[in-house]
Amino acid sequence: MSTKGLWVSSLGLTLLLAVAPSIAQDSKKKSAAAAPRETVAKPLTDKQRKQKEARLKKELETPWKKWLNEDVSYIITEEERKAFKQFATDEEREQFVEQFWLRRDPTPDTVENEYKEEHYRRIAYANEHYASGIPGWKSDRGRIYITFGPPDEIDSHPSGGSYQRPSAEGGGETSTYPFEDWRYRYIEGIGNDVNIEFVDPTMTGEYRMTMDPSEKDALLYVPNAGLTLSEQMGLSTKTARFQRTDGTHLGTPLGGTPASMDEFTRLEQFAKLQKAPPVKFKDLEALVNTRITFNVLPMLVRVDYVRVTESSVLANVTVQFENKDLQFQQKDGVQKSVINLFGRVTTMTRRPVTTFEKPLEITIAPEMLQKLTAQRSIYQQSIPLAPSRYRLNIVAKDIVGGNVNNYEVALDVPHFDEEKLASSSLILADTIEKLPTKSIGGGMFSIGDTKVRPRLGDKFNRDEKMGIYLQVYNFAPDEKTQKPSGEITYEINKVGTPEPVLNFTEDLSKIPNASANQVTIEKLLPLKAMAPGAYTLKVKATDKKGNQTLQQQTNFTVN
Repeated sequence: MSTKGLWVSSLGLTLLLAVAPSIAQDSKKKSAAAAPRETVAKPLTDKQRKQKEARLKKELETPWKKWLNEDVSYIITEEERKAFKQFATDEEREQFVEQFWLRRDPTPDTVENEYKEEHYRRIAYANEHYASGIPGWKSDRGRIYITFGPPDEIDSHPSGGSYQRPSAEGGGETSTYPFEDWRYRYIEGIGNDVNIEFVDPTMTGEYRMTMDPSEKDALLYVPNAGLTLSEQMGLSTKTARFQRTDGTHLGTPLGGTPASMDEFTRLEQFAKLQKAPPVKFKDLEALVNTRITFNVLPMLVRVDYVRVTESSVLANVTVQFENKDLQFQQKDGVQKSVINLFGRVTTMTRRPVTTFEKPLEITIAPEMLQKLTAQRSIYQQSIPLAPSRYRLNIVAKDIVGGNVNNYEVALDVPHFDEEKLASSSLILADTIEKLPTKSIGGGMFSIGDTKVRPRLGDKFNRDEKMGIYLQVYNFAPDEKTQKPSGEITYEINKVGTPEPVLNFTEDLSKIPNASANQVTIEKLLPLKAMAPGAYTLKVKATDKKGNQTLQQQTNFTVN
């Protein structure tokens, strides 16, 4: 065979060897494609579940573990602890921690959180004063101090020694280990006159909270030493102390056992002292952070904006209830309904800005109840805000019926540029009237010297007059008169009809008290001539001097 032929043969063999694995791989791929594919989503095996839990546990071996098991160990509720352990990301944990402190802030409308600051002050104090081989926050005295604050009274016996027992403990003189009695006049959720005793039986400085007042008795196990008065008089024996069934080794009390020494009272108090204190937020404030999906109380809410200054805007929050949706209860000869209303404005990051709270009471004679249920109840809160974007939460609870509504909406508070034509919200009202001098600037629905009560839902009857209220700002003034030059055009169209039902123009010079800084439109429009249906109102302001126009529009219905 020639060299050339040998070379070609070798090349062919090399190519065959190179291609063979590729053919084998293609064959495997086809075979795999032909086989039925297993489902991707499978339940976690026990091993996978344990691995996931181990990863989560490792994530918590971080500052989060310290926060949970040290910083808030005594004040976090079991529900909160369980929820925290379910979070999988640091972002969720950060949000939880922020809400945790907000729920306890006694003044949520301020930047400072006094509860949080006081809590960490107590931890520092406990570490400084109650450490004894273990950090002060871990000691029993540290835990009680951190949870409930400093006691109102402390009876301290740091060296123990001679001690005259009170009559409730049997009287007589004995010698004691170091101990302290703490007294709180009142602890929420526990009661009045709360007495807590701490004993250091090891003489190491580690005081332990006890339910048994005899635990401090250093002579308890010494025969015929430290006898009570009954034992000294032969009415009882020291051995009898160890036959008691109430969990103590006290001697027979003189004059009977006081209620505070009852075994069930002591046990209940001891158990309550181990629990986290109640969250400071009011019931309705807590609901702000909860989505209500049952027993909803029907409620309408609208927000209108009126300029105060360039950097301050009045947000008028109006809330309306249909009386037929409320529950009434007869008491003292009258029918009464009560709605507790709570509102909170926060930044978009949930930082509190301000809150408002109002009980709305409706009282009426029983014979007038049927007529009242055909009417509405309306409430308004005016909130001054700087131009920005906020969250508004409103929680309303019918106290009699128990129905609740949790409403949330974004507040886009406008910035009024002094160089541009701008306006307030266009308000359709069922009442527009001048206020008495003494009522200007005060009370609900007050805008300057005018009472403007919005009609929520924008529905009117034909026998009513529809109020139109609008403020327009920043007209260019005439150089000589300093008055605005322009006009206001009103146009009403029935939905589905091309021709306007109403169209007229008003010169600014004919509007009372019109100035370049502000023109206020206050109109009452009779609706008798309008057929029932849906309409659109357009109000257009034209600034001839500044060569600017602005239009506001809204819809309304005539029944």
